[in-house]
Order: sequence, then C-alpha cells, then structure tokens
Amino acid sequence: MLSFAEEIYLLALDDVTGKISNYSDQVSLSYALIGAVLCELSFIGKIDTDLEKLIVLNSEPTGNKVLDSIFNILSENKEKLPVSYWLKILLSNSGATEDMVLELLIQKGILKKIDEKIFWVFHTRRYPIIDDREIKSVEERIKHLVLDDTDFPDPREAVLVSLIKASNLFETILSPKELKRAEKRIQSLAKIDLIGREVVNMINEIRNFSPSIFCTTSV
Repeated sequence: MLSFAEEIYLLALDDVTGKISNYSDQVSLSYALIGAVLCELSFIGKIDTDLEKLIVLNSEPTGNKVLDSIFNILSENKEKLPVSYWLKILLSNSGATEDMVLELLIQKGILKKIDEKIFWVFHTRRYPIIDDREIKSVEERIKHLVLDDTDFPDPREAVLVSLIKASNLFETILSPKELKRAEKRIQSLAKIDLIGREVVNMINEIRNFSPSIFCTTSV
C-alpha cells in the first residue's frame, strides 16, 4: 500500500512529461506533502490532534525515513501547538520530504529518473511513471467515492480527498462535468479529517492573501 505522500505525489505528476502537473503548484503540493506525513503519523498512533493542539503520543522513531524526518522535529518540541502552526514550521522540510518520496517511488519500481539536457546546456530532470497500477487504483477509488453520495468513505479515503483538494488535483481525476457534479461532495468529505482540513484551510488562506503565487484556482 502506498503512503499518503506517495499517492499525492503520483497524482501530481503528469503522465506524459514526468513533471509536476500544470493543475497543481509547488506551494499547494508542499503543504499537502507535509500534511500527508502528519496524517500518516496520526494513523499509526504516533500523534494525536484536536482543534487546539498536536500531541506526540510515542517518541520512538517509526523506522520510515520520510515519517521520521518530520516526527523527530515534533518529538523534540514539548509544547502542545496547533496543526496550523506545525504546517507553517514544517514547510521548510517539504523539499527534503519530496526528495525522499521520489527516492522511495523509484526504489519500488513505480517511477524512473531521467536526466536530460536542453540544447546541450540546460539540465532538466523528470520522473515518468513506469508502473501505474497502484495510482490508477487510487484514482478509480476516489472517483467512485466523490461521485457516489451513498458511498461512505473509510478514514484513509477521507484524508486523501482533503489532500487531493488541497493540491488542486481533482482536475487530473475528474472531467469538468464530473468535477462540477462532485463539488459539494468533495467539500463535505474534505472536512472530515482534522489535519486534512487544516491543510485545505492553510492553502485557501494563502491563495486569498497572495493569489499571484498560484498557477490555478481551487475546486
């Protein structure tokens, strides 16, 4: 099973170019990746959250370098601070988190790394998907969930909906007609998980304050 961070990153990649899709943007993706790690830590019982604070429940490392890179920072701080605070503080770690997620996806044989030169001078790197079975399964599952009002989400699906919304990636899963039809359902599902909801709120606040740094608008 893929982690939240791996699922979000794969959804953000353009199938053809192997680069971040035009539907998303680096700011949204960075917040979503940090949020994804926090959600994963919550699911494995390392942290707990409420409306006012994030609490470390067990300071033992997880053994997963992506999770531990964030968890170690949380464990070292004894103050009980809100999720919104940690999203802002941990944003500076998003680049390293992205690199580690990429490395894991390459190790799993899902992505491959291609280094190229443009005009023999400018270096560029892309990560085409070479095994899309797991991400296609994720897309189908989420598509069915948001289009079927009678389908009750499991906790991981609810988290993923909020992270996909935060990353502005539903356009990669749904057609414009489907997106319009599912909009209210997406809004509702994205509010279920506290951490996921905070990621969405954080990105919306930044969009409202400085829309010029975003390439697209939210659902």
